Amino acid sequence: MPTWKSRGLRGSTFEELINRTNEKYDEAGLALVQKIPTPITPIDIDRKTRHITLAYFDQKSTVDYIGAVQGLPICFDAKECASDTFALANIHEHQVNFMKRFEAQGGIAFFLISFTARETYYYLPLQMLLFFWERAEQGGRKSFRFEELNPEYILPETPGVLVPYLDMINKDLQDRPDP
Repeated sequence: MPTWKSRGLRGSTFEELINRTNEKYDEAGLALVQKIPTPITPIDIDRKTRHITLAYFDQKSTVDYIGAVQGLPICFDAKECASDTFALANIHEHQVNFMKRFEAQGGIAFFLISFTARETYYYLPLQMLLFFWERAEQGGRKSFRFEELNPEYILPETPGVLVPYLDMINKDLQDRPDP
C-alpha cells in the first residue's frame, strides 16, 4: 500500500492557487469545480500537534478536481514539474483510464501542469497526454519535454485569476475533430 510522509504536500501551493481560482469562477457563476480529497488511513499521529505523520492511501485516487463549466462536466489533475521534462511516471494508469471513461460520457478531461522553473502554467488536453502515453507504451520516451507541447495551451496571465484555465477548455473543444 502506498504511504506518504513529506511528499504528501508536494503540489499543495499549485493546488491552493487552483482552489482560489475555482472560488473566483464559482462566485462569478462561471463554473463549479471541487477538489476531491484522497481518502487516507492514518498510521502515526504526532500526539503533541495532532498532525498525521504517516498514513496510507485507502484507494487509488482518480483526479484532483471534478465539476461543471456552463453545464459541461470536467475533471482534471494538477501536477508540478521542476524541470522542462515531465516524467509520465507522475501520472498513473488508473487516472488515464478514468479520464478516458469520463470523456466517453461527454466530459472534458485534462491536466494542469505548473512548470515551476519557467513560472508557467500549462493546460494539457487528455488527447495530447494520450499521444505521449501511447508513445511510452510502444517503447518510446517515458517523458515529454516542454518543447514538445503546443504553445497555444500555455495559460495566459489574467488579472484577478491565478490559474486561468477556462478559456483553454474552449480551445480544447474547438481543436477536437468533429465526431
